[in-house]
Amino acid sequence: MRVEVTHRFAVGVRDGYDYITDLGNWPAYWPGLVRVEPGSRWREPGDRTRIVLRLLGRETEMTMVLGRVEPYRLIEYTSEQSGLPPARHERHFADDGEHGLAYRAVVEYSPRSGPRGLFDRVLVRRAVERALRATVANLAARFEAGKAPRA
Repeated sequence: MRVEVTHRFAVGVRDGYDYITDLGNWPAYWPGLVRVEPGSRWREPGDRTRIVLRLLGRETEMTMVLGRVEPYRLIEYTSEQSGLPPARHERHFADDGEHGLAYRAVVEYSPRSGPRGLFDRVLVRRAVERALRATVANLAARFEAGKAPRA
């Protein structure tokens, strides 16, 4: 399963990348984020970050491991959280030549077997797409309101 959302922001690639990848900014735009756990790191491949999300009325921990970093171009990481299949994530950053930042967020996962596979194909897919769209909308609001750097 692959879910992809793209958006163009009126912010420079460097400013957008720096804002989006800064752990300190995540609570401002990540839907359902309760907290970033102490000791989390997010700069170099191999860095591990633990966050707590509110899902279906309860707090759930997600562990993310940074895999590939191409500054101002690409971030790849994996995530694991209880009750869901492991996922692979990509965040793409490019100068769109017009508005500033062309941003693309991708989540890929393999549905589990049996009845859980139906849950993964339908409900998890919808939830991932909703979360990506909410993230993009929150980022757009932050950039437009001047709460984050602008080009």
